[in-house]
Amino acid sequence: MKTYAIKYLELAEKHADKIAARWLQDVRSNSKTPTYKGLNEKAIIYQCVRFYQNFSKMFLDEKITDDVLRYFKSYAQESYALGIPAKETIYALILMRRHIWLYAEFQAIFTSAIDQMQALDTLGRTILLFDYASYEVTREYQELAKKAENKK
Repeated sequence: MKTYAIKYLELAEKHADKIAARWLQDVRSNSKTPTYKGLNEKAIIYQCVRFYQNFSKMFLDEKITDDVLRYFKSYAQESYALGIPAKETIYALILMRRHIWLYAEFQAIFTSAIDQMQALDTLGRTILLFDYASYEVTREYQELAKKAENKK
């Protein structure tokens, strides 16, 4: 694995709390995620921290593993149980992706042209993982909504 990717993953894991705190401010003030304003801070920040702490495991595997799929499913179930609409849950994931990348940029872990090429590769992998997360979370939300509808 490239040096940049290793630094990036270590940064995400080591500073998950700091990155999540910035994400929390953003998700609570963003007009696209109004439900988050009224939710328990510890519950939603815990979701974000867990995502960042699991990020390296997701990043390193060539394919999405059953563990990762279970994690995405539990993320969707927790969000659904908290009453967060699907569109806000997905936008919160988008903000998570943005904050992990912004934090890495802020730490200036890539400075040379070689590092910047590695950064592009790493960003591509990051986007792919968050795309998988969005897909799986949406799929699980649809299943939960269908089950709730069938109970009526």
